[in-house]
Amino acid sequence: MAVPTTIWYLCFCYMPMFGVLMAFKNFRIIDADRSFFYNLLASKTTGLANFKFLFSSGYGGDVIKLTLFYNVIFIILGIVVPVTLAIMMSNLYSSRYAKFCQTLMFLPFFMSWVVVTYFVFAFLSPDKGLLNHLLPTMGMETNDWYRKPGFWPPFLIFLNTWKGMGYGMVVYLATITGIDSSLYEAAMMDGASKWQQAKKITLPLMKTIIIMMFILSVGGLVRSDFGLFYQVPKASNSLYAVTETIDVFIYKMIKEQPNPNMGAAAAFLQSAVGCALILLSNKIVKIVDKENAII
Repeated sequence: MAVPTTIWYLCFCYMPMFGVLMAFKNFRIIDADRSFFYNLLASKTTGLANFKFLFSSGYGGDVIKLTLFYNVIFIILGIVVPVTLAIMMSNLYSSRYAKFCQTLMFLPFFMSWVVVTYFVFAFLSPDKGLLNHLLPTMGMETNDWYRKPGFWPPFLIFLNTWKGMGYGMVVYLATITGIDSSLYEAAMMDGASKWQQAKKITLPLMKTIIIMMFILSVGGLVRSDFGLFYQVPKASNSLYAVTETIDVFIYKMIKEQPNPNMGAAAAFLQSAVGCALILLSNKIVKIVDKENAII
């Protein structure tokens, strides 16, 4: 039964890893009749030259700070909101209504950022946007939202939370479902309220999965969702001050100077730093609470 999954991982996860070599080479098609792997290995090795463009711009520090700012908030909300929703869903008496709510919350996770972009534009369009049609009815002036940088940081945080909360909620809800119901029955007999049950039973027993999800999310501190920060704001130049995260910055740099080697170098550096962050956070957790460490 594991054969199909193994084949899929080999073809789409491990074989493409040969492309990591592009980060250290000046990849060129040397012989068009030979395979990609031959041309990759035969290309000239450049060492760390492909990594220089990441640090050649004076905006690198600001881009990293902005990326870390967003990701720290994403990690916090990515735990607090789904855990809260999972506890609320577990306390609904109607199982049919609970499944209905779970489906509605999980649906945005499957939506592409391209689709979300069109929905956002329908609300925020300067000319025909729904929001600009509603504001005059309330005695307020219309705005060109795609030229207002101050509006977008909280809005992007909201969109990221809205789109990912359903997936996280299902993960935590599965953990709550596995908790022995006799613990809650004993707590109710002792007169414990729903809040006390959640505080003394649910949250402590969810500790392991919460820590695991936190450690895994730390690995994405130096990454950013390109669709969220580039497509949703429609690549507006007026918003780059609040939307130019690492992935958007790399895209702009490569767009100005097309080079697949630079893209490979950026992806390799992000993966290496992400892996190091996961190992570091796991080490810290292991020191504090050895039983809840992943490794």
